[in-house]
Amino acid sequence: MFSQVAKAVPNLFTMGNLLCGVLSITCNMSGFLEVASLLIFISAIFDLLDGRIARGLKVNSELGVQLDSLADIVSFGVAPALLFHTIAAPSILTSLAFILFPILGALRLAKFNVKPTIGYFSGLPIPAAGLPIAAMAFFSYSNAWITIILAVLMVSPIKVKKL
Repeated sequence: MFSQVAKAVPNLFTMGNLLCGVLSITCNMSGFLEVASLLIFISAIFDLLDGRIARGLKVNSELGVQLDSLADIVSFGVAPALLFHTIAAPSILTSLAFILFPILGALRLAKFNVKPTIGYFSGLPIPAAGLPIAAMAFFSYSNAWITIILAVLMVSPIKVKKL
């Protein structure tokens, strides 16, 4: 009994991450940009805790890994990209940044799932790329070049130490 409950706990945190990402998108569509930004930061708290709880309870699972990536693409890829797009002045560069950010984020997550690393991440983790976009959006600031640079860093060969 305890084993089944323990296995579910980390996934509940992952679902909290996903829920906040979906709510961020909803708030963005309703014009509540600051709330949408804050929800991305709350997603990050859930994302930080789900893996730690899974490791602490020794209940890591393939399902949890895949669910985490799906939640992350929504919360730290799509939601920040939509916030950026909502705030940014229309241009070809804005469109390029809006398209590249979630696509390269998804590619980065897929590469990690296929070939996980121990002790470091290869490329900037998607939460580390999405949170600056959310922070800029909170202050009604957007910058296509920063968004593109963050997108490219996600698939770059740089090594980032795991927290």
